[in-house]
Amino acid sequence: MSPLWTGREVAEATGGTLIGEFEASGVSFDSREVGPGDLFVAMPGTVHDGHRFVDGAFAAGAAGALVSQPVEGPHVLVSDTARALEALGQAARGRCKATVFGVTGSVGKTSTKEALAAALARSGPGPVHRSVKSYNNHTGVPLSLARMPRETRFAVFEMGMNNAGEIAALTRMVRPHVALITAIGPAHIENLGSEEAIADAKAEIFQGLEPDGVAIIPEDTPHRDRLVKAARRFTGRIVTFGHGDADVHALHAVRAEGGSLITAALLGCEVTFTISQRGDHWVSNALAVLAAVEAVGADVALAGLALADFGGLKGRGERHHIPVPGGEVLLIDESYNANPVSVAATLKSLGAESVEGRRVAVLGAMKELGEHSDRFHAGLAKPILEAGIDRLILVGDETRPLEAELGGRLAIVRAASVEDAAEALQQDLAAGDAVLVKASNSVGLARLVERVAGG
Repeated sequence: MSPLWTGREVAEATGGTLIGEFEASGVSFDSREVGPGDLFVAMPGTVHDGHRFVDGAFAAGAAGALVSQPVEGPHVLVSDTARALEALGQAARGRCKATVFGVTGSVGKTSTKEALAAALARSGPGPVHRSVKSYNNHTGVPLSLARMPRETRFAVFEMGMNNAGEIAALTRMVRPHVALITAIGPAHIENLGSEEAIADAKAEIFQGLEPDGVAIIPEDTPHRDRLVKAARRFTGRIVTFGHGDADVHALHAVRAEGGSLITAALLGCEVTFTISQRGDHWVSNALAVLAAVEAVGADVALAGLALADFGGLKGRGERHHIPVPGGEVLLIDESYNANPVSVAATLKSLGAESVEGRRVAVLGAMKELGEHSDRFHAGLAKPILEAGIDRLILVGDETRPLEAELGGRLAIVRAASVEDAAEALQQDLAAGDAVLVKASNSVGLARLVERVAGG
């Protein structure tokens, strides 16, 4: 296989000057993640300038560097490394003949992106490339593009935003053949003001669609018609997924061992498959994946097999079985992100769990809700009660309206810190309990999961 980038190709793509030949097998802008053969991009930063870490990157095995000031070692010198990374990503997209998918949404975009990549990998020979982690912003997307091998057959890119206009810029770099929106919810409402504005910002993904591209849209949202109208400006090929009259919908979805058994009606066939996650939100994710796979003519039956094998992601549904005296405890790790839609969905899933003990929820603050924060936190009382939660551990002052709304209707522990929450949880765990851990990532409940689950 040819190198990902030669020094000459980097210089040509970025308009930079090559000093010293090199061949790179990867790209990184985090010196802590540099591996042998990588191109290290010295990004400017508000706290640390990446040029401070160039020597460390070379010591870690970097083959070359992309810099805006001369350094020791093979490098390409440019005037602006952030713009150069964008140019490198666009060059990678331009030289690659892959079928490209773009994924955005308020809920489930990372999980759907990962599941879609797994499904496409089953459909035949040729590499599948995807964004790693949640590299979905103005630096993460061009980095993910720049990492795309020229031999890639399918590529899946996640796109996120905090403000209007951000996805428009990202989708014009990605130029997807298929643009998929998972769901619309009030995440980032602090900046955008309303769900309608959020829907409009997510719909920007259609602006980058390649000619004859496909827009995949959730049926089960009050903003469905708004999204369809936005898509029609850029494509005539629109596929909806969800319940009822959706183009791709579940004929049957029943709980099965460890997940759900689904029979889905697609545009051209019916497929019966299992998924290893529980909850209506995962049924929706699976339907979105199958809609995208069918849209490009890939094998939907093999995609169904891939979904059956697809496990929970760290921080996004990973399930831990923790030994305790007399049995074990199920801990569901949803610590990476939270908004009103995703918290309600995971609470409903916890309520559907068959448990011998109690249902316990450890909930932290949902961030970026602005002036709507009190209302949305208080609004979690209804799904908590409907799920039959027996014990609630709350972290963060933002959750106080929820505590007030519940009004003593179930056992509540208020924790002053993540560490206190972990201690309170560990002291009272009993065999047969099922525990959900959910909060915005900045709350840090991942530390609680690591402590309680032992790794």
